[in-house]
Amino acid sequence: MNKFVELIPRQAAKYGNREALRYRDYFTQEWTSLSWREMASQIESVALAFAGWQLEPHGRVCVFSQNAPEILLTHFAAFYNRAVPVPIYATSSRDEAAYIVADSGASILMVGDQRQYDIALDIKQKNPSLKHIVTFDPAIRHDPADSDSLTWQQLLALGERHRELLPAVQTACRAGEPSDLMYLIYTSGTTGVPKGVMLTHSNFNAAMDFHAERLQMWSDHDVSLCFLPLSHIFELGWTMFCLTNGIHVAINGNPKEIQKAVSEIRPNEMCSVPRFWEKVYTAVNDNLQRAKPLVRMLVKRAISVGRDRNLNYVRLGKKPPFWVEKQYEYFESKVFRKLRQAIGVENGKLFPTAGAMLSDNITEFLHAIGINICIGYGLSETNATVSCFKSEGYQIGTVGTPIGDLQVRIGDQNEILLKGSTIMQGYFNKPEETAKAIDADGWFHTGDCGELTPDGDIIITERLKDLYKTSNGKYIAPQVLETLLGQDKYIEQVAIIGDGRKYVSALIVPAFEEIKAWAEQQKIPFESNEELVNDPALHEMLEARIEGYQQHLASYEQIKRFVILPRPFSMESGELTNTLKIKRAVINKRYAPLIDALYAADYRKKK
Repeated sequence: MNKFVELIPRQAAKYGNREALRYRDYFTQEWTSLSWREMASQIESVALAFAGWQLEPHGRVCVFSQNAPEILLTHFAAFYNRAVPVPIYATSSRDEAAYIVADSGASILMVGDQRQYDIALDIKQKNPSLKHIVTFDPAIRHDPADSDSLTWQQLLALGERHRELLPAVQTACRAGEPSDLMYLIYTSGTTGVPKGVMLTHSNFNAAMDFHAERLQMWSDHDVSLCFLPLSHIFELGWTMFCLTNGIHVAINGNPKEIQKAVSEIRPNEMCSVPRFWEKVYTAVNDNLQRAKPLVRMLVKRAISVGRDRNLNYVRLGKKPPFWVEKQYEYFESKVFRKLRQAIGVENGKLFPTAGAMLSDNITEFLHAIGINICIGYGLSETNATVSCFKSEGYQIGTVGTPIGDLQVRIGDQNEILLKGSTIMQGYFNKPEETAKAIDADGWFHTGDCGELTPDGDIIITERLKDLYKTSNGKYIAPQVLETLLGQDKYIEQVAIIGDGRKYVSALIVPAFEEIKAWAEQQKIPFESNEELVNDPALHEMLEARIEGYQQHLASYEQIKRFVILPRPFSMESGELTNTLKIKRAVINKRYAPLIDALYAADYRKKK
């Protein structure tokens, strides 16, 4: 029997009626709870319903929903039948969802909201392999002609009517092997169609053990806020770690309400992407700039002391000098705790952060004020974490040291190669793609460029396929520049251009609320985003700020020209993946006239 089949019954026996999951009620939107015992009961009911639908061992169940407790219950119910959950991003298009359902061969599709249900119904009409649809949100309106789809409550009731199947489900549970497929995680696909990453129970078992070895600053009284999509391996893996160790999981269903959720939950742990902390950093700095001179001086002194104490001593396992510790205690009560309270993380213990680069100065700032950012690196193909910070001895500017038994080697073109117990089995239905990714010696080729420090820390430099070579033969790492400018309060998104060009340029999406406030202060009239982004004064202001960020860069690395866009890159337009990564090929094609204009001989900066 696999560990994750045993997990919920074991935790229900240990914790009983204690809270396992916290979530917003569909009707009242107030936070409510599901106990371990209730969780175990509902999982068993859903597993029986699936058995009634003759879900076979290794059969697939697709889950197309924004975050909700039903996602996790569905996953475990699938495990009970020795079946495989297949997460689909809530924001996926109809074509993406249809491809994943068809490629995985799923017979069951669980959906969260009305849009997803409408897409699911269309898919079912065109895909005879898809037999059943289940809806989570009670507000979803089922099509009058749809007599087959069930609500979540109807699914639970169906399971209760199939109590006679419990011995068969228990037999399936006992038959499970560590080599069984546990998840099919489809990559977000910056190029080409998504690929189904095959992760086994043994992959997840190893990941749980490796994280328990590395991360020891949590307790089973803690609350972790789940706000990244549960279709993302990072959030899914972290949530499984929380459930494995009895940490309460608060599930935020609406990503637009993350700040509200953080302020209400006050989490001890929360995994996130760097953009969340970039916004925290810019908000703190913006408020500091508006503060009185004495307050600014006090906070700057506090941050200096916090950086000294936490990075020069605590990080290295050293006892801070008496005078440093006393100053820190004073600033902890007068400054740092208030800052963390304003963010909502005054109870924070651990904040795993991955998915993109986070600038060193933001990382240092967060550690200085007592927010334990744990920078890490991983991919879907590695079952999330490859490496992360240790509690002591971590190196700023790196993504930490490898966890568990993972081996790292730097290959051709500085590509990071990996071996270990958490590496995927391959891509589902794609043997040729698998052979490209995992070589004959068993090394997984990540597609990321990097290097190893003498202490074994990994430094990520760029995605191999994203590296640009200018017409002058100089290599440019666009993500480094994009991360650099992402710190700025006036810049929301950046796409660096330069492949085969004679210099670097950029497409910039401004932070519209900030630039509108700036324009009002400057008494610049505008009636639309288009009018504002074309204002010469805005261009000059951003140009000066960009110059400030890139002073330390070599001339060939610096952005020479840029254009300000009137709308953000989005998933709906196909410019971003579901994990918010830029689809460079799409952007290069869509904005080709603007990009060409940046390199035209008669280009003139607006003045």
